[in-house]
This record gives sequence, structure tokens and C-alpha cells, in this order.
Amino acid sequence: MRVPKVLNPLYQKKLLKRFGVYEKVLPVETTPSRFVPQHIVKPDYVSGLSKSIPKRPEIKDEEQINGMRKSCQLAASILNKAHSFIQPGVTTDDVDDLIHNFIINAEAYPSPLHYKGFPKSVCTSVNNVAVHGIPDLRPLQNGDIINVDITVFFEGYHGDCSKTFLVGDVDDKGQELVAVTEECLFEAIKLCGPDVPFCDIGSRIFRHAKRKGLTVLPAFAGHGIGKYFHGPPDIFHILNRYPGLMQPGMTFTIEPVLSHGRENTYILDDGWTIITEDGSRTAQCEHTILITEDGAEILTR
Repeated sequence: MRVPKVLNPLYQKKLLKRFGVYEKVLPVETTPSRFVPQHIVKPDYVSGLSKSIPKRPEIKDEEQINGMRKSCQLAASILNKAHSFIQPGVTTDDVDDLIHNFIINAEAYPSPLHYKGFPKSVCTSVNNVAVHGIPDLRPLQNGDIINVDITVFFEGYHGDCSKTFLVGDVDDKGQELVAVTEECLFEAIKLCGPDVPFCDIGSRIFRHAKRKGLTVLPAFAGHGIGKYFHGPPDIFHILNRYPGLMQPGMTFTIEPVLSHGRENTYILDDGWTIITEDGSRTAQCEHTILITEDGAEILTR
């Protein structure tokens, strides 16, 4: 495992003033992947059945949109249920167990499980873990912030959403980080609609974050979603020139990641966990949206 640099005491005090008070996190022991009953319908990357991913942003028909609504509403309802469970002393593995069972009991499949080898049913990213945190046996601490990223595969469609939760008493810097990240997401959603360039999303998020003195991490993007987990368009959250215009019937995620620090991140030896190089906390929030004739509908509200 790559070990973060040891910082001198004066620099640590400087970071404390900039970043706030929290515990830096590295992965600890985890548990085996959870069982999925045989009768649960599984996505193509688990079942082995090939499924084509569109080469261009897909415009869905009414049947496909209804399928997306169902999967997204299920994902959102499970994320809301998890909120009250997240408190000091609970491990991220406990969170994974809770959400896994909610998903299975709904006759759905937890999309992250075995996706390109990911071993768990949900991503849990705590403090300086930017994205793709693997649930483990570390108990949540008072003052942590944790992003819980849920995707379900239900009746043939993926629904994807995430939220960063406050654990106990979080310092002002942490609360600000979470609040501004949510502001960025909703500012971006407000501009979405027919014939709006995809690249406008990144411009809106980047400028709002900059006004608030925060950094958007450029390595992470939203994506098209449907019967496939990830597809076009790519939704960048920084200034970009990604081509194309939104059209009614398109569904995609917007999921900015913000920090108080620099934009640099690196991936740990588990192949998934990505942490900030300077140890700064990150917050992320995500919705799946549908472009409509007169704007955008949040499917995971």
C-alpha cells in the first residue's frame, strides 16, 4: 500500500486551519462479499450475458423511462432509509450489510457487487477517501463525513444516487464542504434541459465551487445510465469541451466531488479506493436525472 507523506508539524497546523478537524482514513480489514439469491436477476457483467452499451447518448422511450423511474426510486428510498443508521460506532461494513439486505429484499441486485471485481454492494467513502471506498470494519467516528453511493439493478435498469452524511458532531469546515457540494449538484440540475450542452454542467459546478473557495476533483465524472451501468454521455464537473446537446429522453448522473485541498488523488493497492494526496476531506452527492421537454426530472429524488 502506498503510504502518505509524513507532514511536518507546522504544515499540519496550516492544513488544520484550511481543512478542519477529522481523522484521516486508510482501509482496514474487510469481510467477504455478500450472498445474492439465485432467483435475483443479475446484470450482464455478473450473469455473463452480453449487453450492448450505446455508442451515443441514448434517447429512451416511455417504457424505458418508466423502468428508470422504478429503479431510481428504489435506490433513493434505500439511501433515505440508511440515513438514520449512520452514526458513531457503526462500521462501513455494517452499512454495506444493511443496504445489501434492503436491495435483496426488494428483489433487486446491488449493482456495484462484482462490477469489474468490486467486492461489496455499496461504496462508502469516509473523510479523505474521495470515491470507491470499500466497506470495512473501521467504526465511524464522531466528526466523520461519509459518502454512501448506491446503485440498484431492478427489473432490467440501473438506478444510481449518493449522498454525503454527517456523522455525529461535524466541524464547520466539514458542514460547509457537504453543503456546497449539494449546492453544486442542484445548480447543475437547474440548467439542464433540451439543447443545453453537456459541457455546461461542468462550467456551472466549477464556477460555483470556486466562488465558495472549494476545489472540484477533475478525475471523476457522471455518466449515462439505463440497462447499462455506465455509458455515454460523460458528464464532467470541471471546465471542459465535451461535445453534444441534451435531448428529451436522455438519462445520466451528475455526481461532483469537492474538497478544501488540491485536486490530486491516487488509488490504493486494492485497485479501488481513491484518496486525496494532501489528506483533505471530500464530499460527493449524486442524482440520476431525465431530460424532459421543458427541463429535467430528478429520478432519484
